[in-house]
Amino acid sequence: MAEEKRELPLLDSCDLLVCGGGFGGISASLAAGRLGKKVILLEKQYVLGGLGTAGLVTIYLPLCDGLGHQVSFGLAEELLRLSISLGAEAEYPKSWLEEEDPSRRTRKDPRFRVRYNPWLFAILAEQALRKAGVQILYGCYGVDTVMEGDRIESVILESISGRQRIRAGAVVDATGDACIAHLAGAPTKVFDQGNVLAAWYYSLGKAGYDLNILGFSDVPSEDRAGEEAPEPLMKRRFSGLDCREVSEMMQHSHASVLRDLQKRRKQDPTLVPTAIAAIPQLRMTRRIRGAYALDPEETHRYFADSIGMVADWRKRGPVYEVPFRTLYAPQVRNLITAGRCTSVTDGMWDIMRVIPCCAVTGQAAGTAAALTTDFPTMDIRQLQQVLTDNGVALHWQELSRC
Repeated sequence: MAEEKRELPLLDSCDLLVCGGGFGGISASLAAGRLGKKVILLEKQYVLGGLGTAGLVTIYLPLCDGLGHQVSFGLAEELLRLSISLGAEAEYPKSWLEEEDPSRRTRKDPRFRVRYNPWLFAILAEQALRKAGVQILYGCYGVDTVMEGDRIESVILESISGRQRIRAGAVVDATGDACIAHLAGAPTKVFDQGNVLAAWYYSLGKAGYDLNILGFSDVPSEDRAGEEAPEPLMKRRFSGLDCREVSEMMQHSHASVLRDLQKRRKQDPTLVPTAIAAIPQLRMTRRIRGAYALDPEETHRYFADSIGMVADWRKRGPVYEVPFRTLYAPQVRNLITAGRCTSVTDGMWDIMRVIPCCAVTGQAAGTAAALTTDFPTMDIRQLQQVLTDNGVALHWQELSRC
């Protein structure tokens, strides 16, 4: 590798380097920081939250199975409550936040989901990370790795300071695009179907302040059960892994916002945009091929190495235990993933990419990195005990007691 031929300045060293400050990276950093580890969090934007803030996809999807049982706990619930601690913007789940008797919740209740303000959450998350002792480096982008055998010795980053490196005992790839895994030589898989165009934006007019949802999240073709996909904003799809293509996607998104505003201003001339997405609204791009790939057919399956549970945000009923083996690829021993780039099949990807799942995998990844730097030999019982001590439910049989 060319970078090894010249000495790059060492910016810092840490126990855990977390690459990506979305919900997965936030959760991983909080988990490890609270366990006393020196954590550095790299975020290429200048605001935390990723697609859930800078991307304006501000719907905190369900923590429950839709049948009255909470499924995701720990930091997944803590961050939901944090996101609306200064007030929810919509979909306030009163039966979940104010009802103390779990037995009173049924499939007739709204699901445990909210809509939150992106900027308030970003600042509150930043404060929580600082309290946990996490060092946040904004405007920093991991661009390569320095390897020692099957381990990452350092991550090379670009920033306003130029090209430097950070040495780390362990690394969490929470980039959303498996960027660090790809650079380190771990096996990865691209989302072949590609992403549809989305152009969500906030506006203020006579009807008040609102989130306008143009475009949609796409369900993989194999999971549509014969149903036709909704009409997209445009027929073209985007991989999200080519700089020219992503730049064109953003321009199409901006044009879609403008067209929608011009159309709506015919009825309300006072309407103005208050925020447009600062990052591309991509859902699935690249993930690792890990030690195990979770599949949507494995609902309510027991996994001995479960690190938490998630629900299907699209329909009521399914519950998935998430195996620890989906978080790492054995080829890079001190690298673990969190968020939407964990190891799943294409059908499961659309379920695992959302906020609660990112928080669940993030907490597990950060906790594991606080306990070991060799993830294939992880002591699963020790990891599960620490997660349980921090409020995480591991197996679906526990739900009747929650």
